[in-house]
Amino acid sequence: MTTRFRRSAALAALALPLALLTACGGSSDDSAGSDASGGGLELTALDYYTDEPSHGNTQKRLSDCAAEVGATITQSSVPSAQYNAKVLQQISTKSLPDVLMVNNPDLPQFASTGALAPLSDLGVDTSAYLPSVLETGRYEDELYGLAPNVNTLVLYYNTTMLQEAGLAVPTTWAELEAAAAQLTTPDRYGFAYSAAAGTEGTWTFVPFLWSNGGSQLQLTAPEAQEALSFYTGLAAKGYVSQSVVNWTQADVKDQFAAGKAAMMINGPWQIPSLEETAGLDWASTTIPVPQAGDTPVAPLGGELWTVPRTGGEREEAAASIVQCLNSPETQLEMATTSNTVPSNQEAAQQLAQQQPEMQSIVDTVTTAKSLTGDSGLKWTKVSDELATAIAAVITGQASVPDALQAAQSAING
Repeated sequence: MTTRFRRSAALAALALPLALLTACGGSSDDSAGSDASGGGLELTALDYYTDEPSHGNTQKRLSDCAAEVGATITQSSVPSAQYNAKVLQQISTKSLPDVLMVNNPDLPQFASTGALAPLSDLGVDTSAYLPSVLETGRYEDELYGLAPNVNTLVLYYNTTMLQEAGLAVPTTWAELEAAAAQLTTPDRYGFAYSAAAGTEGTWTFVPFLWSNGGSQLQLTAPEAQEALSFYTGLAAKGYVSQSVVNWTQADVKDQFAAGKAAMMINGPWQIPSLEETAGLDWASTTIPVPQAGDTPVAPLGGELWTVPRTGGEREEAAASIVQCLNSPETQLEMATTSNTVPSNQEAAQQLAQQQPEMQSIVDTVTTAKSLTGDSGLKWTKVSDELATAIAAVITGQASVPDALQAAQSAING
């Protein structure tokens, strides 16, 4: 469950087993995807990868996969801040592309319109997928999207600081609090997390809520109150800085890398920066749970590829492209360059073997779930209100019961 990594260790190159290099691996020829015959389908795709190299890499994968079905595909990219409005406009005007990328928390909103085709109706094979990842693409028991790769949150800790304090890696809330207390000094905090307004603050707290059996839709329940009391109590006791209400996950990483925090909750996207920090010895493990033996449940991040309803041959071709974009080979390629976890079970284990620093991420992904797993179409409202409640308690503006009652009333209203 624990991953240890030192900066001096180089990333191992993935040696892909032949068993994984199957099903639409794609062409390495830069001209792949061109419709030399002139008779193939001309398809379209939409995503929010406006920056390079993500935009170019995605166009290459789309073109390679389109070539597999004798088609060409034109990629359009819209900035993420404008993306949902663009998609909703296309839904209303029935002008969606053939292949649509969706951030997984937004799937319920789009699928509820009836604009997306269930992938099961199009013969897409999902047998090799991690069950937890498949759930992120479901809406009302139908599978609408597939995520090639996902990410999640884990506990990072400074191995030197824990060793000097004679501490074991915490696995329960009690152990986490005891370690945070002992690791807090006049020069550093024992623990850090993001409690910023919006998604980052909610995303970081949700593992404590879910692992305690709570729900984002039942914030006045004992499980939610216990989770928030523990979480914010670490700040009240001085083990976590009250400034976390203004810290993004990047800010938290900076505090950890500078030795100002001995432990933190964060994601694998911070690994490249941690690797580049001179003198930093770090490791990661699954987020501590309320009691020994409990299952850690963290949120899954990642984009889904979906097939809008365009009808007949176009839908079938688009489904084949989505299947190809999710091939094990493509998943592993993406994982090694973006510190994500392949959705294919065998590919995920292969990644953990080759890159041990990803082991805790892989372990967490197997029991994680979508941010909308218990909130559905209410997720955006839930996220805003829950983040507000967390900040209100940390800053002393409200008690845990009052803050959660206010959040619940706003969500129900």
